[in-house]
This record gives sequence, structure tokens and C-alpha cells, in this order.
Amino acid sequence: MLTEQQVLDALRQVQEPELHRDLVSLNMIKDIKICNNAVSFTIVLTTPACPLRSRIEAEARAAVERIGANPVNIKFDASVPSDRRISSQINIPVKSTIAIASGKGGVGKTTVAVNLAIALAQSGAQVGLMDADVYGPNIPIMMGISQPPRVIGQRIIPLEAYGIKLMSMGFLVPPDQAVIWRGPMLHNTIRQFLTDVEWGELDYLVIDLPPGTGDVQISLAQSVPLTGGVVVATPQPVALADVVKGITMFRRLDVPVLGVVENMSYFICPHCQQRTEIFAHGGAEQLAQELGGPFLGAIPLDVAIRAGSDNGQPVTAIAPDSPYALPFETLAQKVAAAISVLNTRAAQGDVIPSENIPVRS
Repeated sequence: MLTEQQVLDALRQVQEPELHRDLVSLNMIKDIKICNNAVSFTIVLTTPACPLRSRIEAEARAAVERIGANPVNIKFDASVPSDRRISSQINIPVKSTIAIASGKGGVGKTTVAVNLAIALAQSGAQVGLMDADVYGPNIPIMMGISQPPRVIGQRIIPLEAYGIKLMSMGFLVPPDQAVIWRGPMLHNTIRQFLTDVEWGELDYLVIDLPPGTGDVQISLAQSVPLTGGVVVATPQPVALADVVKGITMFRRLDVPVLGVVENMSYFICPHCQQRTEIFAHGGAEQLAQELGGPFLGAIPLDVAIRAGSDNGQPVTAIAPDSPYALPFETLAQKVAAAISVLNTRAAQGDVIPSENIPVRS
């Protein structure tokens, strides 16, 4: 009869593909049960959006079968590792913060933030979406919700849509009213959005930054540790020039750069299926390669994505199995995996440099 120690020894031969350590030393194996030669156990993934789950399952099954286990029943759970800096510096029950930035406006940054948040939630994670674009909040429109949030005591209860907890200045001011604030008021608002909102337990708080590199970005970095940043760009040179600025901003704020997304990368005609690269194509990927950092994917320019954003029905929520939602699902997997690596390495005492995408001099 097999023993638990034999099963553990077999699973020590299986590495988590991105952390490059074995499943046992990472404490990813629990609930081992053995009956004669039948073995069952649970693998606790570092994110429910793990892109390599099938690979981990296949290698773990093969390792245990080699010692004579038959049948092998593998279950999955997930526990997102925390960015420990958050709980040590600010009292919010959020494990990871993801800042979505762009060097310039008009590149679809908020569309990416919304669909990324929904894709993460669809994987099984608890997700919040904070609209830090105080001057031009678009989250209410894109998420199809606009009423003001409830206030209980001194706590703001976030609105919810598509399984996401939401907070935006757009919920607090009339649509036709301009917010004309200087830096200190912006700082106070960002701080309140973090500390006075009843976010609850979140695996990921996705933060939609305003375009550029201004007061809000600085205030946010001063208010809460940012686990990582994603830079959104379109393919044409005029937009790519600002990607470097966005990366430089994150570096100066000591925020690891998770990678670059190329939005509006190409258009496929729904009638003739001909592909047209309206804003050129591949520029962001090439730039990411030149900078030595991750390219997180290309998202097409498509009517379904645009219409979903305008109508408050994001494509990942309304048509999650469509080809238009697939790039956002892939993006969510890559971002979640990168954050798992960062937080796990940090918990083990590794120093994580913010310069993981070096900027050309």
C-alpha cells in the first residue's frame, strides 16, 4: 500500500512552471487520501486564473502514477499570495493591487481595465475595480451602473456589477459637473477610495489610472503599495513614444511593470473577414521586446468590444466564450501569474526590482 510520504516524494519532482520550485516546498499539496493504490489530493494554485493548470495537473498525475497509484483523483483550489506591503502600510483586506496606465489618452485603457477585472472574477477571484481617473471617470458608463453608493456610518458600500465591486468619482458627481481640483484634494480622494470603502476581502484591486504621469499616480503610490503596473498602448509610433513614459513613471514610483498591452491592434471585417491594421500592428510587442520586458497580448479593434463599453455590457461579461473576450482572458491569466510570482518571491525574501522592464537611455 502506498504511503503519504511516497506521494509527497513523487510530487517533489513536479515544479510550478513559473516559480521553478516543486509543489511540495511551495505548500501547494493538501488533503492527501490513500485507499489501497487509489490516491487523491488537492493542488492549491497561486491564482484561480492559472494559465498552466492543465500542465501542472498532467505532470502531477504522471508523477504519482509512476509510483503505482491508480486511479489518481486531483482536485484544485486557489489561494492568491498577498503583497505583504499592503497590510503593513494600509488597513485594507486586499491581497494585490494592479494599476492600469497609459502614457496618453484615447488608447482604450479603461476598456482594458474593465475587461481585465471581469476576466479575473470569472476565473474565481474576488475583484474590485477602482476608478482613479477623477477628472474623466468612465467606469460607471462601461459597467452600466450610475447610482450613488450607500454610506453606513463612515463607510462607503461599493456598488457591484458583473461580480465586481466598484468605486468611482462618477458615482458621486452629476455627469455634467466638472471636477476642478488641485493635488491635495486629489490625494485625499484617492486615499478615501482606498480606506473608506468597504472593499471586503479582495484577491485583486484593479485601479484604472488617468492617462499621463500626474498627481493621481503619485498620490496612489504614496497611499498604497502597488503590486504591479500594466501599460496600455496602441500600435502607432505616436502612442508608443508614451509607453516609455508610462514605464518610467512606474519605475520612479518603485512599481514592478507587469507588461505592455497593445490595444486596437487590428480589425477583422465581419463581412469579408479581411484583416486591416488600422493603427499599424505589432509596435507595442516590438517595443516590449526592445525594452526587455513582457508583452501581455494584442487586443483587436472590434465593434463588439466598443459597443459593450458604450452600453455598459463589457464583452467579457456578455459574451465570455466569444473570440472577442479571449484576449482579455489570456491577459488576465498572464497578469495573475506574474503577480503570483512577484508575491511568492517577495514572501520568500527575494528582492523584486521595479526595473523588470529596463527603459532605453
